[in-house]
Formats: sequence, structure tokens, C-alpha cells
Amino acid sequence: MEKRIFGVILTLLGIGGLIYAAVLFAEGGNYRQLAIYGILGAIFFFSGVGLIRTTKDNA
Repeated sequence: MEKRIFGVILTLLGIGGLIYAAVLFAEGGNYRQLAIYGILGAIFFFSGVGLIRTTKDNA
């Protein structure tokens, strides 16, 4: 149960990072920040989704 909650938190953080990277891209911001937030957002998102998918329910 804790792994699934942690996976949801990671997924939400990843979505937030990707959205922030998209906002920076639309504003024409610093490309270094764009790359950092985009890469970290993608890592968090895909690790969270993977954690949710591989965790089995004990119900």
C-alpha cells in the first residue's frame, strides 16, 4: 500500500515538473532550466507509473 502511494506521489511530481518545463518552453525561458525540469519530471513520472504498475494488491 505504501509503495502505491509513493508511486502516486512520484507520478504527480513528474506531471508537475513536465508542466513547468512546458511553461518555461512556451515563455522562451532558460534552456538549462527547461532541460533540468523536463528530465527530472520524466524520471519521476515514469518511475511513479512503473511503481504503480508493478505493485500488487493484497486485497
